[in-house]
Amino acid sequence: MIAILKKEMFNDRIREVLSYVPSAIFPAIIFPAIFLDSFGSIQLEDNPKILASIISMIIGILSRNILATIFSGLFSYWMIIFYF
Repeated sequence: MIAILKKEMFNDRIREVLSYVPSAIFPAIIFPAIFLDSFGSIQLEDNPKILASIISMIIGILSRNILATIFSGLFSYWMIIFYF
């Protein structure tokens, strides 16, 4: 419903609050994919996704480039899985 409304219909306070929605939703989507195994329990040991996500976060902070962040995460995850 919000997608079909025009931005001009909201006051400044509503727009400010809605600007935080993507930041709040993104971790809720990413956390299960990184930390949960196929049974739904938290897997912290021997989890290559955690190390790959840390590497991609560092690359993302340093480069400020979304493509470099995505590809570094994928590349590091594949290298960890296949070679370590």
